[in-house]
This record gives sequence, structure tokens and C-alpha cells, in this order.
Amino acid sequence: MASQYTQQYAFRAQKSLGLVNGSPNYVPIEGFVGPEVPARTFHYSADGRLFAYALPTVVRIFQAEGAQPLLELPIPNVVEIRFSPRGTYLSTWERPVKLEDGKQHKNLRIFSASTGEELVAFSQKSQEGWDVQYTISESHAVRLVSGEIQVYRPAEWSKGIVDKLKVEGATMVSLSPGLNPSVAIFVAEKKGAPAAIKIYALLSLAGTPTCQKSFYKADRAQIKWNTLGTQVLVMTQTEVDNTNKSYYGETGLYLLSAAGNFDCRVTLDKEGPIHDFAWAPNSKEFGVVYGYMPAKSVIFDQRVRALHDFGAHPHNTISFNPQGRLVLIAGFGNLAGKIDIFDRRTLRQVCTIDAPNTSYCEWSPDGRSLLTATLSPRLRVDNGIKIWHCTGPLLHIQLGEEWYQVAWRPTPIDAVPQFGQHLPSAPAPAASVRDHADIAKPTPTKPAGAYRPPGARGLATPSIYKREDEGGAARVPTNGISTPPRLYNRSPHHLPPGAAPTNGGNGYGNGNGHPHQGRRQVPGAPSNAESPGPESEKKGGARKRKGKKDGAGGEEGDSRHHSRQVSGTSTPVVQQEVTVDVGTPVSPVTPGLDSSTLDPTAKKIRNLNKKLKAIDELKEKAKRGERLEATQLRKMEGEAEIRAELAVLEASS
Repeated sequence: MASQYTQQYAFRAQKSLGLVNGSPNYVPIEGFVGPEVPARTFHYSADGRLFAYALPTVVRIFQAEGAQPLLELPIPNVVEIRFSPRGTYLSTWERPVKLEDGKQHKNLRIFSASTGEELVAFSQKSQEGWDVQYTISESHAVRLVSGEIQVYRPAEWSKGIVDKLKVEGATMVSLSPGLNPSVAIFVAEKKGAPAAIKIYALLSLAGTPTCQKSFYKADRAQIKWNTLGTQVLVMTQTEVDNTNKSYYGETGLYLLSAAGNFDCRVTLDKEGPIHDFAWAPNSKEFGVVYGYMPAKSVIFDQRVRALHDFGAHPHNTISFNPQGRLVLIAGFGNLAGKIDIFDRRTLRQVCTIDAPNTSYCEWSPDGRSLLTATLSPRLRVDNGIKIWHCTGPLLHIQLGEEWYQVAWRPTPIDAVPQFGQHLPSAPAPAASVRDHADIAKPTPTKPAGAYRPPGARGLATPSIYKREDEGGAARVPTNGISTPPRLYNRSPHHLPPGAAPTNGGNGYGNGNGHPHQGRRQVPGAPSNAESPGPESEKKGGARKRKGKKDGAGGEEGDSRHHSRQVSGTSTPVVQQEVTVDVGTPVSPVTPGLDSSTLDPTAKKIRNLNKKLKAIDELKEKAKRGERLEATQLRKMEGEAEIRAELAVLEASS
């Protein structure tokens, strides 16, 4: 059976559409000629037998193996196409338009994939969730129309609706896989009434729900069934977060059993949004990525017991390979594109892949390769795909201009070899990798980490500037109204050498540990001088003019000002006079670092100590698994020589 399916992927770009064979050569399929005009979409059938694409005036169907043309449907303006699970039917969707005769435009049409005959048509305004949902045997099909679930028999489309269920406020329906299909219906929160998820057996919609759960804070939902169709995960989300902690609203995750014997909320131990969740192919466990960055990634069993915690990292995506042997945890979108792959059996990390600017990621059907793509309109430059082996090496690369869509050809799980005791070794890369390496421009090496000013280089990074996964403090979310107050002033007020800060301060702000309150402390000036402003300027100007006339009267005014009492106390504050030469700029001098007072030997010792401190920091980076540059490694190799030289200098001094 394996000979009937070869690895294959399809891509759609602005000016081309192609089918490419998979490992090991990655060459275009012979005999397939792309369309002359840009294609609008393409789709593989779930069993991998058929391939179809839509042009502005026609839809063409091919046999996927060998790209043999089968059928051409003269249907204009098709935007979406989709096959039924067994490839028996092809659905098409057009943008709704107003007809001249005033009738409804039936823009959702279903055809026979073998004969091209139109079997039934519906009116479907929304492009989201536009297609009907089939059972895996194609015995039934389900649609949601104005809060009503309508059931059809695809073998008898002409008979119309065979069963229906009216659910007030229903906004989403999801049909489960498996031999005993169920229907999950989501009702959004509205006018103070809680949201709800209700599960019905497909063959007994008239009965009571087999499982249902009500909850608040749910304007929309994402529903994912396990492979057997026995349990379902429901992620709820609100449009607005009333606590102002998240721009994207609040999220919640619930697990329900189709049989009704289990339902609960998935309790997550870190505050923040749910980024992604996915079922394992064995239907017995699932993974969740959640929390403020760096997010946590945890695998739970079917009773919501935590099985393994992968720790906190900048990730927002989780995916199991089709065989369930490998787990992918990655950070895409506005994250760096780092992909970590783990062996599910041993829970050890297999490799890390750097795939920046990735907008699409998918496991190959055999679970041994990973396809990453940069697509438009997410990014309009550096478009194309890269195929990686599950152990990390790059196998194939194909670049182009403005790619819009890419997908593997589906393959039944029993048509691919299973994983052995050990992971397979990577084959030799395709010629495209070597060709790209020859023509690629060398990228300049950028310093790792955040920018640091020259005065802070060579020093350890304070923990307040580190991420949580790098040893920094845990994130403390604010209420969204104000930022946390700083405990220091950005502009330190330099005092002359030997002069003590006024009011017991430390030279920052007003000396009481709080940020400065709109005024700057001047050395030698009264600590509680009036705040600058129009009124105080007028009074100050008048006082100066009066002082010039009266002479001694001005000095008396100054003495009264110096003996002003602090609010709430009765002890006068006596300000000591500090004479400062205002003609010479005063700069702070760090004790022990005055270069003019050090002899050449002391300077040499100081420089060697700085080098040793930098080497210690490089060692810490290496322990954390960070990649070091060649120059940094050479610096670490010279540690013994530096210590020997330092010992000689210290002995001589």
C-alpha cells in the first residue's frame, strides 16, 4: 500500500502553482503544467487521492499521484474549494452577490468529484465555516443555519433535510470524527446569560444533550475533538479583558467527554492567555501553551493531570507529529521562530531549529520532516519553504516571490512506516541546499542579546532585565492603568567629591527614596525651596529687588527661609553651606577607579580582573545553552594565561 503514496507538496505563488515530489530529490512532478493565470486556492482530499485548484473561470481536479487530470468544472468566481473526507464530493464557495431576479444567490455548491454533476446548492454568506461537515464515512453532513443544525444524507441530497435541531443563540457547531459521531454546539454569552457548550449524539438530536457545561467570559470558542471523537477541548475567549491585563481578551480551556461522564475546566498555574493547544494522535493526552511570555508548555492526560512540564520559554505553538512520537514547541509570529523538538517517549530534547519569519509550519505525513514557510501577506519578502529533518538538518529549500499557500499531500497513517526504537538518521540534503549556500550572501554577525551602553558592557546583567527563563524575576502584571513606579530618578544629581547628599538622600531625586517631584535639588540650596512657577518667580523677583534696596533685609529673608520647618514636625532643618565653584564643571568620581592615582602595575591588574570577569560571564552563558561566537571561545581558552599573569603581577606588587 505504501507504493501508492509518494511524498509530495504543493505551493501557490503570485505567478505560479506547482507540485513537487518529496524526499530525497525534491524535484517537480513530471507532466504537471501550472495554470497560465494565477490560481485562487488549491486543496488535497483527506485521503491524498485527489488534488484540485480554482482559477477565475474554472476548477480543475487531478489525481494526486502523477498529477493526471481527471475533471474540469466551468465554474467562475470560485474562492474556496474543499473535498469530502473520502474525496467523493467537492464543495465550492463564491462571494455572495445580488441577483437581477431578486432570488438568493446559492453560492455554496456541492459537486460529484467523479462526474462533475452539481448535486445541491445553498446560500452561505459568511466565508468562515462555509463548508458542510461530513462524518468520516460520509453517511451524514451537517450545517448550521440561523441557530438551527441541519442534517443531510449525502447519498440522498435531493431528499433535503433529514433531521434538525434548533438551539437558540448557537454560533458554532463541530462534528466529531470517529465511528459514533457527536455534535458539539457552542452558544455565546449574551445579555447576561452564560455561554454554554452542548454535545448531542448525531443520530439522536431530538433527545437531551449527552454533556453540557455553562460558563461566563466566552464570546467565541475554538473546538478541537480528539482523533477517536470521545473527548473535546473548548477554548473560550472574550473580546475584551475587563481586568486590562491582555489586549486580546480573557481565555479559558474546558475538557468535556462526549459520553457525559467527565467535564472540567483545565486549571493552568500561570497567569496569561492560552496561546495554543493540541491533541496527541493517541487521543489520551493533549498539550497546552499558556501564560505571559515566557509561556509554559505542559502535557496533560485525559483526566487533566499534568504529565510533563517543558518549562517557561518564548513559545506560542505546540504540535504532535502524526505518529505521536515527536512534540514540536515553537515561537512564531512576533517571536524569534525558534523550534524545539522533543521525543515524547523519553521527553528529551532532540534538536532546536532556527526558522525566523515562519508563518506556516506543518509536519510531513510520515512524521520525519517538518515544513516551514514564509508566506504573503504576512511577509512579502524572503517567501518560500524550508524542509527540515526531525533531528535538525535542513533537507530542502525553495524560494520565490509572494507565496500564498503551501501544503503536504495527506497520506493515510497506515501507509507510512512507523518509528523504531531510535529516531531515524537524517538523509543527505538535496542539491537546493548546496546551491542556496553558494549564492547566499554572508550575513553579518550581530551581537547576541539586547543593546547595552558602553558603560554597562562587561558587567553582569541585573535580574530585573532578564526574562523569567533566564533567571529573572517572574512577571508581575499591572492593572493596565499605570506602569510600576521607578525607585530612582533617571537623572542623578552629581554632588562634588566629599559632599553628602541633602536630607539623607543618595543623590537621586529628592533624597527620600521617591522619584523627584518636579524639582531638582541644587547642591548648597535649601532642600525645601518653593516649587518653580509663575507665582514663585514673581515672589522671588520681588524679594531680590527688595534685598537690593534694603540690604540687610534681604539677608534676614534668606535666614528665615533657611529655618523653614518640615511639614508635620516642629524641628527646624538646618542646611549646611557647601561652597562650589560653579565655573568648573563637576563630575562624579567613582572611588577606587581614579586612573591618575594608579601605577602601571595596578592598572594592569585591574584590566586582567575585568577580562576574568568577562570570561566568567561567558561561562554562565555556555551553561545556559547559549551559542557562543568563535572570538568568545578563544577568549575563554586564554583564561589560564590571564590567571598566571595576574598571579605574577600580584606577587610582585
